[in-house]
Amino acid sequence: MTELSELDRLIRLLGRLPGLGPRSARRAVLKMMDQPDKLMRPLAEALIRTADAIRPCAVCGNISTIDPCRICTDSARSDSVLCVVEDVADLWALERAGTFTGRYHVLGGTLSAINGISPDDLRIAQLIDRITRGGIGEVILATNATVEGQTTAHYIAERLEQTDVVVSRLAHGVPMGAELDYLDEGTLAAALKARHTA
Repeated sequence: MTELSELDRLIRLLGRLPGLGPRSARRAVLKMMDQPDKLMRPLAEALIRTADAIRPCAVCGNISTIDPCRICTDSARSDSVLCVVEDVADLWALERAGTFTGRYHVLGGTLSAINGISPDDLRIAQLIDRITRGGIGEVILATNATVEGQTTAHYIAERLEQTDVVVSRLAHGVPMGAELDYLDEGTLAAALKARHTA
């Protein structure tokens, strides 16, 4: 009975992951059970090591095993362009597109009156602080094309009106209601290249 409840627990936990439902989780567990020493144990060890090692980057908010993260310490990247995203998944999606060579700032969500999320709940103060320290010429507001994402972008653009930075938004290629993490690299690359001032 214990073995069955452990299997059920594992299936339920895997089933909570995006893109995996109960059926996919069950198939994944069965596959791992076929080769526990090659699949299940290494996965378990990697999960534990990663859980112990990950931390948010104090500079941009990315998730990494080092602080500051490799993007923030990459001397080949431009310090003059800052791309503002909602969450780490959006940062990773833009990195997969391979066209942006500036710096990032992860907000940690979007403004939402319904969910009680105010500017104080996001990393907006840290963003303003980074910009007022100087050296940034352009801020790209790469929030999702949702109501909350647009509201957050509008709020940040208003906060930056009194600064000397150019504020731009992602343009063509990002349909309304879409989330960056689900878009293909080509669409993201086109959106970055065709950005416009907010």
